[in-house]
Amino acid sequence: MDLLLLFKALVLGVVEGLTEFLPVSSTGHLILAGDLLNFNDERGKLFEIVIQSGAILALCWEYRAKIGTVLTGLPREREAQRFVLNLLVAFMPLAILGLLFGKAIKAHLFSAPIVAATFILGGIVILWAERREHTIRVESVDDLSLFDAFTLGVAQALALIPGTSRSGATIIGGLFMGLSRRAATEFSFFLAIPTLIAATLYQLYKERALLVFDDLGMWVVGFLAAFISAFWAVRGLLRYISTHDFSIFAWYRIAFGIGVLITWKLELIAWAAT
Repeated sequence: MDLLLLFKALVLGVVEGLTEFLPVSSTGHLILAGDLLNFNDERGKLFEIVIQSGAILALCWEYRAKIGTVLTGLPREREAQRFVLNLLVAFMPLAILGLLFGKAIKAHLFSAPIVAATFILGGIVILWAERREHTIRVESVDDLSLFDAFTLGVAQALALIPGTSRSGATIIGGLFMGLSRRAATEFSFFLAIPTLIAATLYQLYKERALLVFDDLGMWVVGFLAAFISAFWAVRGLLRYISTHDFSIFAWYRIAFGIGVLITWKLELIAWAAT
């Protein structure tokens, strides 16, 4: 058993779990972490996508009561049907644009300078959203209209640009639209379920030739690390936003992005794709 490989799987699993549902960009962190760990080949990139399943399971476990209520009520309850329809409508922009432009984006935008720049830009947008007057018109995810869901889906699609943050784009888009912080955050959580499941299954099918039994240990370690860290990240974020805004994540993004740009420019770290 390759202990170094298991260590890399552990680190990447923790990075995935901690960043997937926070407005800091899991993809950006994984790109940079993969560079630092020298685990950024096709096998490593597939690993980064598939360990999302651990984060998804943690989210489903945290919201198991809500998910169960929706599934049992789906055949007859209008509220459950509207909730699922909103998720499907919000999922479509990212799915369509990802299929159309995903390959080109990976070829041209997965680089340290671009990730750093989008980290900084995203931080500035978060600060802007938090400093403007915020009139709340939607308190709960159950109160979203179909148009609200579509608009949030368009916002989520911005996350195709590495470093943008899928959850961050959805949450901040929600704040601009008048959602409460909790409603915007929880909708980004629920929208992550079909989004990440679809991305994981698509990548598994597309890169199935890279799946070998010898990597089972790596998958298990990464999955468990992502599950545990995502579970605590989700709970921690919900507690945090009950009394705070998202400014701390904005400053983190800006500082992190500047740090990456400095290390790249001064060649202190040999980022793989520049």
